[in-house]
Amino acid sequence: VSLQMMKHAWDNYKRYAWGLNELKPISKQGHSSNLFGNIQGATIVDALDTLYIMEMKEEFKEAKEWVEKNLDFNVNAEISVFEVNIRFVGGLLSAYYLSGEEVFRKKAVELGEKLLPAFNTPTGIPWALLNIKSGIGRNWPWASGGSSILAEFGTLHLEFVHLSHLSGNPVFAEKVMNIRKVLNRLDKPEGLYPNYLNPSSGQWGQHHVSIGGLGDSFYEYLLKAWLMSDKTDEEGKKMYYDAVQAIQTHLIRKSSGGLTYIAEWKGGLLEHKMGHLTCFAGGMFALGADGAPNDKTGHHIELGAEIARTCHESYDRTSMKLGPEAFRFDGGVEAIATRQNEKYYILRPEVIETYMYMWRLTHDPKYRQWGWEAVEALEKHCRVDGGYSGIRDVYNNHESHDDVQQSFFLSETLKYLYLLFSEDDLLPFEHWVFNTEAHPLPVLHKDDGNKEENQT
Repeated sequence: VSLQMMKHAWDNYKRYAWGLNELKPISKQGHSSNLFGNIQGATIVDALDTLYIMEMKEEFKEAKEWVEKNLDFNVNAEISVFEVNIRFVGGLLSAYYLSGEEVFRKKAVELGEKLLPAFNTPTGIPWALLNIKSGIGRNWPWASGGSSILAEFGTLHLEFVHLSHLSGNPVFAEKVMNIRKVLNRLDKPEGLYPNYLNPSSGQWGQHHVSIGGLGDSFYEYLLKAWLMSDKTDEEGKKMYYDAVQAIQTHLIRKSSGGLTYIAEWKGGLLEHKMGHLTCFAGGMFALGADGAPNDKTGHHIELGAEIARTCHESYDRTSMKLGPEAFRFDGGVEAIATRQNEKYYILRPEVIETYMYMWRLTHDPKYRQWGWEAVEALEKHCRVDGGYSGIRDVYNNHESHDDVQQSFFLSETLKYLYLLFSEDDLLPFEHWVFNTEAHPLPVLHKDDGNKEENQT
C-alpha cells in the first residue's frame, strides 16, 4: 500500500511541480519553502532513497537524471543549514550508498563544502542561516538573544562524519566534533541541555528544554553517532545515556489516566505538553535500549512502548485518527490539543517512525495494527486528486486541507510505513542508521580500511 501511496505522491509531484521544491496538491502547482533558499528539487532529493528501496526503478532513473543536470547549489540565497543538511546532504549520501552512483557522492561533497562557512563563528557553533553564495551566516531573529538552536547544530553529526569518510577531507568531522567539545565544557542545568546556545559567547540562552521541536534530533544523533561508529564513539554514547537519565528524572511524567509523556522544561517549570515531533522518542528509547547501562534495557524498551501508546492515543482521540501538532496533559485533558494552532497535521512521520522501531525491536503485532490505522486515515483524509495534503484541524469532521505535500512525506512517512510492513532484513539496524529525515547511512565498521580512523 505504501508503494501505491508513494506512486500517487510522486506522479503528482512530477506532473505539477517537477523540479520545484514541493507540490501544492490542491492547487496543483509548485510550493517553495524559504528553508531551501533558491535551491530547487527538495522532493526529488528527499525521495531518491525511497524510490530506490521501493524498487521504483524508472522513477529513480528520472530523478537521478534531474540531479545530474539540474541540481545547482550556486544560488544567491539564504538557506537553513539544518534543513539543507538533513534533506539534501542526507538524501544525496543515502542515494549514493544505496545505488553506488558517483553523481550523488560528488553533489553531496560539493554541498557539504558550501555549508562550511556556517561554522565561522567565535565558538564554531554554526549559524542557523547561511547565504551559500556570500558565505555570510546569521541566526533566526526570534531565537533567544541571537542563539543557535540545539536541534539544528546538533543534527549535523551523522552527515558530516560521512562527508569526511567519502571525501577523505577530515574538516567535516572536525567541525562536528568541536560542537561536542563546546557542549561538554558547559554546565548543564540539572544535566539537561537548553535549546539555545549563543555562538559568539558560547553560553546558553534561555533555559528551555525540549525533546520536541528545537531539541529533538540532538538526542537522536548522540545515540546514532555511537551506533553508526560501530559502537566506538564512547563520547556520543555517554552523552546520550546521561541525557536520557536527566530526561527521565525531570521531564518524563505520568498523567492521572496512566499515560506516560515527556513534558517541556522552562527554567525549572514544566509545561505539560508534548509535540508530534516528540513522538520520535519512543523509537529512540527502544533503539538505545540494547546499550543501556546497568540492566536498564527492559526499562528503555518499556519507555519506548509507553511513549508509542501515548502517541497512538493522541491519534485515536481525534475525529480523523491523525495526530495533532501538539497535545496537552492539564486541566483534565489527556493527549488532546487544546489550542487551535496546535490542531493541524502536516503529514509528519514521527509516530509511524516509533511504530516501525517498536515493531522491529519487539514484534508486537499492535504496532502494525496502529500503522495500518494511520494508513487508512491518510487515505481517507489526506489523499486528494493531486497528491497528499496536510490538514488544518484533525478534530473536525470536514477536511480543511493546507495544500502542501511536504517532501518529508515521501522521505520519511511513506518509507517508515514501508519498513513497518517489510521484513527486518530490509535495511537492517546492524548495518544502517537513519538520519533524522529517514535517510539510511551505513554503519562505519572498524575494518572499512583506516580512512575514517584518522577522522573520527
